[in-house]
Amino acid sequence: METQTNGGSLSRLIWADRMGEKMTVPLFQPPGSIKSYIDPHTYEDPNQAVREFTREIDSSHITIESVLGGGEFGDVCKGKLRVPGRQDMTVAIKTLKPGATEKNRLDFLTEASIMGQFEDANVIFLEGVVTKMKFFSIWPYQSECHPIMIVTEYMANGSLDTFLRNNDGTFSYLQLIGMMRGISSGMKYLSEMSYVHRDLAARNILVNEHLVCKVADFGLSREVENDTTDGAYTTKGGKIPVRWTAPEAIAFRKFTSASDVWSYGVVMWEVMSYGERPYWNWSNQDVIKAVEKGYRLPPPMDCPEAIHQLMLDCWQRERNHRPKFNAIVKTLDKLIRAPELLRKMAKPR
Repeated sequence: METQTNGGSLSRLIWADRMGEKMTVPLFQPPGSIKSYIDPHTYEDPNQAVREFTREIDSSHITIESVLGGGEFGDVCKGKLRVPGRQDMTVAIKTLKPGATEKNRLDFLTEASIMGQFEDANVIFLEGVVTKMKFFSIWPYQSECHPIMIVTEYMANGSLDTFLRNNDGTFSYLQLIGMMRGISSGMKYLSEMSYVHRDLAARNILVNEHLVCKVADFGLSREVENDTTDGAYTTKGGKIPVRWTAPEAIAFRKFTSASDVWSYGVVMWEVMSYGERPYWNWSNQDVIKAVEKGYRLPPPMDCPEAIHQLMLDCWQRERNHRPKFNAIVKTLDKLIRAPELLRKMAKPR
């Protein structure tokens, strides 16, 4: 048993076993309560958050097979994770560039500390991290210090936007709505944990071989204040993905679960348009001005009216008028159960 103090509150933890993995869970949790996300940035020592919310993996248990692409911090690879007593598992591996600064290392591992707190069928799952430095020789890192790694479940179909563009027009309405339903379910889970994503977009959704969509990329994410009725996280700077961001978040940098709902409406539009760029080739300033004047994205070609109406609901100017993610999940469930409601097509505007 271990005791941990954070933000003035004392939480007693026990070790629990999950499919052979070790994780910490609250010892006493009120019945029916939902675990709340803890922002790693509130820790005086960020390494403590890494130790608490992630599992250390021995680097000898990882085999890198191929490089999938480059990320902000380093390479994204495909590989195998050897788990004693279980079959080898295909995983995705993010590596930190050699020579990265201490700030780069902490930013890199903070994302793992965020991801490690989540366990939901529609949120990317963290297998663990490699932080203990060793010298080794393994392709593509020949004879050098083992890079720090974040190891997650492998999603065979990659990012949702690219996947949709590569498969334009090939899915039924029910398959597309199933994708949207999965994303909204993952966001419902995150919002119930008092968590704001801030960068919800099709490029940050990953798709597995069964077309299950999972929310990923937690680099911009922050928590919501729990002691307010419409808790907001206010940022002081940084880039904002304008085409996906709610007006109040652009104007006042106030991010809430309701601003995530706005972004989700844009993701729905991306899904129905098979990965088209929101607002096409408009400049960011043109997008901001148009939305402020009441313009909303028109229905994509062959889009059911019920789906476009849900998008418009997500794009209500008043954030309190937007549906919550639990209501969005229920609406999509209703449409899946009653596909006749999808027959009426939205009129092009």
